[in-house]
Amino acid sequence: MNQINRVAIVGGTHGNEFTGAYLIEKFAQFPDLITRQSFETVTLLANPNAFAAGRRYVEKDLNRCFLKQDLQNPTLNSYEELQAKSIQNTLGSNRNKQADFILDLHSSTANMGLTIILVNSHPLNLQLAAYLSQISPLVRIYRCSFKSITENPFVNSLCELGFAIEVGPIAQGILKATLFQQTEELVYAVLDYLEQFNQGKIASTNETLILYDHLSVVDYPKQQDGKIFAMIHPELQDKDYQALNPGDPMFITFDNKTIVYEGASTVWPIFINEAAYYEKGIAMCLTQKQQINI
Repeated sequence: MNQINRVAIVGGTHGNEFTGAYLIEKFAQFPDLITRQSFETVTLLANPNAFAAGRRYVEKDLNRCFLKQDLQNPTLNSYEELQAKSIQNTLGSNRNKQADFILDLHSSTANMGLTIILVNSHPLNLQLAAYLSQISPLVRIYRCSFKSITENPFVNSLCELGFAIEVGPIAQGILKATLFQQTEELVYAVLDYLEQFNQGKIASTNETLILYDHLSVVDYPKQQDGKIFAMIHPELQDKDYQALNPGDPMFITFDNKTIVYEGASTVWPIFINEAAYYEKGIAMCLTQKQQINI
């Protein structure tokens, strides 16, 4: 594998996720914090207009604008679609500026702890994820791999190496010092690992890694007119990464009737009751927990 020459740290992809956005501002003010000897580190506030407005996006979710076909479509010209093309030019297609590793910082209203979101199974991504989960018991690894890079609508589609960091729970549009500091420490750990990688100091080992592989999404129970008639059950709320067994409570209706999970096997739900996903028709994502050898 070639040496990593340029690392991009992206924040504010969603303008009301302040943890990443303000870390970008901190790193811009104190660049020595993210400076490493063997590679250049750059920062990018991905959606400045949405950040200024304190909104997730202005016209369209920026982290759904990076499908290859959309980036190549000249007729797509909303603010976020144009912003995605600009980011691609900055980080993905300009040989002089192309990032070798992209770290995209997010936050969630769900109880996600410190989650690494993998969009592929590149060996370096897996090894780095395993390392991060070893140094912090709060780290979980969620893999939502795409069959091809053209199907990936996220910022991380621009680079094979890298991943998103999703931290929570935290309300939209606020800062929480503990999560801010934990995210910051994860960023430094990633940079230090990449520095050691470039110096050939990463030993090859037969490590194991616990992964939560994406299975499907579940919507809220809705009437024919699309209105929700049930909420996340209290016994499931905040139970991200905990087993959900057939027959366990899943939702509770407004007239206090329990709706149970009717799947055939145990799953591990995440992004439970994520505020930003109401508009997407997602009450939670279901995952399969497994242990793999790297």
